[in-house]
Amino acid sequence: MPAERTLLDDGRWHWQHGPIDIVVQAEGDGAVLAQAHEEAWLRFAGVLDELVGELRLLRQPVAARQALHGPVAQRMWQACANASGALGSPFITPMAAVAGSVAQELIAFYQRPGIRRAWVNNGGDIALHLASGESARVGVFADLARFDPMSHRGPLQTDGQFDVRAESPVRGIATSGWRGRSFSLGIADSVTVLAASASQADAAATLIANAVDVQDEGIRRLPASECKDDSDLGNIPVTVDVAPLAPTQVQHALAAGVLQARALQRAGLVWAVALVCQGQWRVVQPLSLTVQGDHAASLPRAFMQGHSVGSVFA
Repeated sequence: MPAERTLLDDGRWHWQHGPIDIVVQAEGDGAVLAQAHEEAWLRFAGVLDELVGELRLLRQPVAARQALHGPVAQRMWQACANASGALGSPFITPMAAVAGSVAQELIAFYQRPGIRRAWVNNGGDIALHLASGESARVGVFADLARFDPMSHRGPLQTDGQFDVRAESPVRGIATSGWRGRSFSLGIADSVTVLAASASQADAAATLIANAVDVQDEGIRRLPASECKDDSDLGNIPVTVDVAPLAPTQVQHALAAGVLQARALQRAGLVWAVALVCQGQWRVVQPLSLTVQGDHAASLPRAFMQGHSVGSVFA
C-alpha cells in the first residue's frame, strides 16, 4: 500500500506507511512550513521501500560492516556501531535504530530559516529542530502497561517532563524497554535517552534497556524467533514477562543499566538518561524532570517553562 498522510485538527501531520507511523509538527513562516512539509512527505513516501531493499543486511549484527547504500540504512548502522563499540561490542543490529534514524532523516527538511521549531515523532522516538532561543517540552510515560488510550479524553498525564533548549546538544530522544514495540533483552519498563541525534538516542536506549537485567525466576524469556518469525534477534532470548520482583533485585538491575548509560555518556554518545523499572527511577544527569503523581519522591523538582511536544513512550 502507498504511504498515507492526514492533516490533524491541531496542524500536525500524521504520516503512515506500513509499520512506520509518524506525527510531524512545525512552527514558523507559513510558506516555508508548507514547502518543508511537502519535501519531507515526498522523502517519507520512499523510505520504507528503500529500507526493505536492504533489510537482509540490516538484520545482520553490526560487528561486520555491511555494504549499505541508503542514507537511512547507513545512519542506522553507524549509530548502532558507535554505541556497541563504546560498550565492548554487545550484540546489536542496525534495526535497533530504525525508528530514530527515519525521524532523523525527516527532521533535516525543517532545519532552515523561517522555521522556529519542529519535531518528528516516530512512535516515541523524536528528532527535534530548535532555532536559536527556542525550547520544547517532552513528556515521559514510564510504563505502557498502565497506558489505556481509550481511557484518555484529555491531555495524557505523563510521569515526568523535561525541557530541551536550543543551547543544549540534544536533538534526539528515544525510549526502549521490554513493554515497548520492539523486543528487549532486559527488564526495564522504559529507558529514555537524550542525545545529539534521534538515531544515536535510539541505539543507546536499546543497549541500556538490554543491560537493565538480573537473574530471577520471575522473569520469563523466549527465543525471539518464537515471538516473531523474522526477528533480527534470531534465537536470542527476549523478555516476555516480568513478575513483581524484590526491591533489591530491581535496584541491581537498574544499577547495571546505569553503568552502561554512564559508559555511553563518557563516550559522548548520550547526554542524559532516565531508567524506570517497577516503580523505581534512576536518572543519569544532566536531566531535569518535572515531577508528577507518584514519582514526586524519585525525581528532581525542576519546574521549567516550555511547550508540549508530545510523549515519549516505552
